[in-house]
Amino acid sequence: MPSIAITPLAELREKIDAVDAQILQLINQRACYAEEVAKTKLAQGESGSFYRPDRESLVLRRIQDLNTGPLSNETAMRFFRELMSACLALEKPLDVAFLGPEGTFSQQATFKHFGHAVKTIPVASIRAVFNAVENGSCAFGVVPIENSTEGVISHTLDCLLTSTLQICGEVEIRVQQNLLTHAKNLNEITDIYSHAQSLAQCRHWLEANLPNANQTAVSSNAEAARLVVTNPNAAAIAGIIAAEIYALPILNTNIEDDTNNTTRFIIIGEQIAMPTGHDKTTLVVSTNNQAGALYRMLEPFATAGVGMLSIESRPSRQGLWDYVFFIDIIGHSDDENVAKALTELKTKVSMFKRLGSYPQAVF
Repeated sequence: MPSIAITPLAELREKIDAVDAQILQLINQRACYAEEVAKTKLAQGESGSFYRPDRESLVLRRIQDLNTGPLSNETAMRFFRELMSACLALEKPLDVAFLGPEGTFSQQATFKHFGHAVKTIPVASIRAVFNAVENGSCAFGVVPIENSTEGVISHTLDCLLTSTLQICGEVEIRVQQNLLTHAKNLNEITDIYSHAQSLAQCRHWLEANLPNANQTAVSSNAEAARLVVTNPNAAAIAGIIAAEIYALPILNTNIEDDTNNTTRFIIIGEQIAMPTGHDKTTLVVSTNNQAGALYRMLEPFATAGVGMLSIESRPSRQGLWDYVFFIDIIGHSDDENVAKALTELKTKVSMFKRLGSYPQAVF
């Protein structure tokens, strides 16, 4: 039987060291180009944020197409996300507001979308995220808009209805809920703190394992972790990042009822994203309360061949039983078929507002 040639470890390590040196040289070369980009933009009179959601989405999709493995597409894109984040920080540091305190899924979503080179600014509420961007203290904000188990985040929809900001991106986070506590076993736990959405996402597990514990909804999972730090008989439902920040042991992992539980976050700002070929448009419209009004409102999408992803009704707060409809469609408002549908739609509704056209989540 022929022997299999095995490359000596010393030789393999020398090759890895050589590749590492090449990678470092190329990374720094890319960073130099990023600095040149910043100089060019400034010379052309650009101000504000240099972040371009459409450009970054195109880069990540290109990396996905070029990747031949053995690294997974997600791993490759995560690496390039951090590289772009670091290069963008060289051009101009980016402040991003999120629903705090430190350790929330909103902060996790911020890092996933922008990378870790941004400065994350925790604020106390979803409305405060909008305010931080509107008053210019932050360039962008990250807010939850929808959970696959519990549905839409009503507060976010209400803020979008009145804000002048654009949706310029989205990011999805697989929500893994954990029970954080100093208690040694479940029998010692008398109180549970978490965000109302997280309590709902773990409803069946809590009924089966902690049926007698008091449940208290708080502003965020990270706030729940903070409250539990000094209470040995209390537990928080939160993510791993909160456990690390507040030094809380994890008694039980992945206690969410749905293993595919995912939350979608939107990026809000004044930036208008250009078409990428993989886009989504969000609208809010209202129509008169007449027979067939909803059918006439949706007909332009079918006629133009525009796919609709979701529709959600919310009270307009303009009158009793008066509603608005939040609609997600496939495509960018500059796409020919989408533009045609929106032009027709405007003639059939009493109120129309485009909340943003933006790249769909890449990973």
